[in-house]
Amino acid sequence: MAQTQTALPRVERKGLWDRIWEALDERLALHALAYPVPEYANTIPYVLGGITLVGFGVLFATGVLLTQFYHPHPDAAHDSVVYIITQAPFGDLIRSVHFWTANLVVITALLHMIRTYYTASFKRPRELNWLVGVGLLAITLGFVFTGTVLKWDQEASEALAHNKEIAEMLGVWGVWFSSEWTRSIPLLTRIYSTHITLLPFILLGLVAVHLFLIKMLKISPQPTKTARAGDSYPPGEKMARFDIHLRRMIGFGLILFAAIVILSFFVPAPLGLKAVPGEEVTKPPWMLLWLYPIEDVLGVGGIIYGGIAFFGLLALVPFIDRNLWLAPSKRRAMLIAGAVVLLVLAALIVYAFFTVPVTHTLEGVP
Repeated sequence: MAQTQTALPRVERKGLWDRIWEALDERLALHALAYPVPEYANTIPYVLGGITLVGFGVLFATGVLLTQFYHPHPDAAHDSVVYIITQAPFGDLIRSVHFWTANLVVITALLHMIRTYYTASFKRPRELNWLVGVGLLAITLGFVFTGTVLKWDQEASEALAHNKEIAEMLGVWGVWFSSEWTRSIPLLTRIYSTHITLLPFILLGLVAVHLFLIKMLKISPQPTKTARAGDSYPPGEKMARFDIHLRRMIGFGLILFAAIVILSFFVPAPLGLKAVPGEEVTKPPWMLLWLYPIEDVLGVGGIIYGGIAFFGLLALVPFIDRNLWLAPSKRRAMLIAGAVVLLVLAALIVYAFFTVPVTHTLEGVP
């Protein structure tokens, strides 16, 4: 008589990523960091913020390596950068990865902010998170400026001259940025300490607040024709797992990182000659180049006025666009205004790129 065999339940084998996530979650309670993730949030426009965060991770890692060889004193700074390029193990590649990643981070941060603006993700109750994002953009540009100075070539020397003159214009409010704050160490050394300590601490604090608010307020709904500020996800919204969302952000970030390594191999980061005091023959990096034409008209003070105007407008966005609709078709005036601002910035950069450098600072006057 044949024996009846009982079918055993099928055990689904988990992938490597699932096993790693479960092991880490069991020990670190990572589920406490998770938040609901709609499927549309796994598309590239919605993971630009995560890609930017991965970029900052690369910048921190390469920055730590560069600090092992950099000498933050005016008499040795430029020579130490030359040493990094010519003698430090993989120094030129690491410095180039740092340089090109910084460029990428600014681009992805700007695209992330544009996406947030277009989808009205800054509206109630997310106004504060928009302001945190504006602060993160300002800190990112602060990294660009201080990193430019640390090369201590001609461009860096002229950037520091601008820093000194702005500090004098600000009076008591700018003394921290001037040589008058302390005579015990050179201003370049203080710029270096700002770049590797103060700015990272502020960045990490703002990122923590940014992520906390995303967890508490969730990712904003899609800007459909009926979506309104403060609405929850509509019934039937397809949701994804948080770990898949995290994997998508890290994955895209690592793909871009691989592309940057290849780019760095073929196009090393530039370095100018040692500074010649009393000359002004360079222009700022493209991230700050939009301020150059304003400086042509208003002098060094134009940097202050242009910066205040730009970041002031960004900070006012949630308080200007106060209607509850999220759909772009119901926010045409704001979208046109945003497009005009972008076109003006692009026009300023293009104009500055093709103009001949002129003297702006007093230190640049023979």
